[in-house]
Amino acid sequence: MNAEFKINGKQIETERLILRPFKQSDLNDFFEYASVEGVGEMAGWQHHENKDISQRILDSFISEDKTFAICLKSNNKVIGSLGIEKYGLEDKLTEFNNLKGREIGYVLSKDYWGQGLMPEAVKAIIDYLFVDLDFDFLTCGYFTFNNQSKRVQEKCGFKPYRKLELETQLGTKEQTLLNLLLNPSKKLNLVYSHPETLIYKK
Repeated sequence: MNAEFKINGKQIETERLILRPFKQSDLNDFFEYASVEGVGEMAGWQHHENKDISQRILDSFISEDKTFAICLKSNNKVIGSLGIEKYGLEDKLTEFNNLKGREIGYVLSKDYWGQGLMPEAVKAIIDYLFVDLDFDFLTCGYFTFNNQSKRVQEKCGFKPYRKLELETQLGTKEQTLLNLLLNPSKKLNLVYSHPETLIYKK
């Protein structure tokens, strides 16, 4: 089942980053990276064509309180986002019925690709969700053309879970690999549903 989650002012620090709630003063930084063609498209959404779009989404980040801003420690610049989202198909994925978890999704400014910043952020979030909040599992997916996201998830310990075809916000259908990470401090024996899409191996 989807765990309850709110950021509630939580701030997480890593060697190079601060993960914190979004605020209205982040608009310019947010628009700067979200308006670059190819950034959102890797995650299935249209890059922002104007600041009004960024403002609307920033408002939702703030009101829903489940998406961290990824900030550089060196200058407090917001360079990406990391959302603790509800995983889909909750009624069909019966293996999670008695467990609590979420799906994570992330975006990073194109200017900072290839520097190991996203694995640094994701690992910190995993530690927070598994250790502090006692989540049982996390899912995370990527479109099969997105090798960068694939590498991030591999570095963070996620294992291939299901092959799916999902419709994007752009209206396209894309082959998607959904990954799974189980809390290593727990002995979880899952009985997996829908074997036709399942590829998970313990």
